[in-house]
Amino acid sequence: MGEKITGLTVVQGTAMYVGAVLGTGVIAVPALAAQVAGPASLLAWLCLVMISVPLAATFAALGARFPDAGGVSTYARLAFGERAAAVVGWCFFFAVPSGVTASALFAGSYVAEAAGGGRVTQVGTAVVLLTLVASTNWSGLRASGRVQCVLSGLLLLLVFGAVLLSAPMVDLANLEPFAPNGWTAVGPAAALLVWSFAGWEAITHLAQEFGKPQRDLPRAVGYAVVIVALLYLSVAFATVAVLGSEVNTHAPLGELLSRALGGNLKVFAAIAAVLLTAGSMNAYVAGGAKLGAALSRDGAFPRRLAVGSVRGEVPRRSLALLVGLAFTVLVVVVVSGTGLNLLVLLTTGQFIAVYVIGAAAAVRLLPRRSRARYTAVFALVGVLVLLVVSGAVMVLPALVAVVALLFLRWNRRRRGLLDQDGNLSSVELRRRA
Repeated sequence: MGEKITGLTVVQGTAMYVGAVLGTGVIAVPALAAQVAGPASLLAWLCLVMISVPLAATFAALGARFPDAGGVSTYARLAFGERAAAVVGWCFFFAVPSGVTASALFAGSYVAEAAGGGRVTQVGTAVVLLTLVASTNWSGLRASGRVQCVLSGLLLLLVFGAVLLSAPMVDLANLEPFAPNGWTAVGPAAALLVWSFAGWEAITHLAQEFGKPQRDLPRAVGYAVVIVALLYLSVAFATVAVLGSEVNTHAPLGELLSRALGGNLKVFAAIAAVLLTAGSMNAYVAGGAKLGAALSRDGAFPRRLAVGSVRGEVPRRSLALLVGLAFTVLVVVVVSGTGLNLLVLLTTGQFIAVYVIGAAAAVRLLPRRSRARYTAVFALVGVLVLLVVSGAVMVLPALVAVVALLFLRWNRRRRGLLDQDGNLSSVELRRRA
């Protein structure tokens, strides 16, 4: 049985969002973007901040109006029916194990650089992070939210500390020439930054856990948007204005702290990597576990996983499956020697599908001629462009969609929910009405 817990506060919800969106991108991406476009990469950062605002607002509007553990899956069901809900739910759920495993190994590589031990340290760090995230979520969302507050607080201290302490070293001469590789380089730089802003959909699965979703969820999103924008823009500016032509490091935060305080760059980079990774993993596992329970409740997953879909319950069975899959992915990666790039691709393609279906659902569900609907249209255009440029990455979500639809059909027949033509039976239609 699920354990009853109290709801998320605005502060905890904000911390969940900050952790989900920041991820590990803030460690390396500012330097990578600067290498591509020079100081003009700041324009790419600004553009991505502007695009993330309507995307975040769209999911917040949906979460406030339709608070449910299904999150984007629920919005897809309300807008397009059960099949779309199953597809988007499966894409999100099965993206989480590969995504959190890749993040854990990414942080592990930084720890290995700082402490030594090579592959053993990297994998050991990943195991510790996965275990930490599993245990905090097993204790309930209140405990998970408190841990997220601590992680986000340390993260803010680390990032803003690095920026403020390095501020006296800002040299505006480093901003010239502003576009050394031409203005066209801003586009490729922006492409690198896309995944630094992914995550606004993750907390929709926790919308019903807020005390008053209609009031608290938009507030949490609004605060998170401001915090994330300030974090990214300040780190991006400091990376360019302080490090200048020496921005060849893959750990700009560590380099900024190292210059300001002295000390071992690798240690600072490892601390930043662990904090960012733990926060992101915690948010995604919390949302994914709730989603798994909701999918089971709606017949798109095995029925035994449905415990925890009700507000205030801990979805321990769904959580156990999610964490078990993550450890399985870790074992496969270690045994096969699979690179992290493959795990990233396995994750990102499925999230693109989630964004497209979620934004399309928002356009259909939100009130006509409302500001929220216009915002959703803008967000949909942006993610459709992302879909087009992704190419072969979308093969995996297509396969996941096929499996999801096959399971949904089989499960409905098994439970007597479909008639001979494959449509919902009259008995089931009357029940749902």
